[in-house]
Amino acid sequence: MSNQLPPEAINPLLQLENQLCFPLYALSRMITKAYQPLLQELDLTYPQYLVFLLLWEHKELTVKELGEKLLLDSGTLTPLLKRLEQKQWISRRRDPRDERSVIIGLLPAGQALQARSCQIPEEIFARLNMPPADFEALRQQLNSLLTQLA
Repeated sequence: MSNQLPPEAINPLLQLENQLCFPLYALSRMITKAYQPLLQELDLTYPQYLVFLLLWEHKELTVKELGEKLLLDSGTLTPLLKRLEQKQWISRRRDPRDERSVIIGLLPAGQALQARSCQIPEEIFARLNMPPADFEALRQQLNSLLTQLA
């Protein structure tokens, strides 16, 4: 005897195919997986790559600012930043104006990774095989959802 309910008894709100969370979760994993071989060539993990995207743009940020922008807590960021510092890609120093704050800056080797990373977004975009307007609309929708939930 089966423990399954007849299909008409299943609440459609609880069916996997009707969930927003699952395709977002699965897509996030698949996109991260697509980045993996490209980042492996640079000896970077995906979260480390995200840190570099921000540092290449801003040159210096505090750990708090990085955490806010990446939606990561300092417990997650600190070990990641220590590994980047050990590779001599970034510097970590106390803010002289506020000793509680740690400033993360690029070292020359970390800055050099930028030139080697330029093809990554292009390769990912090509794999998505999506018209630029659709890509931008999706990016805006996802950012809007992130803002609403944050």
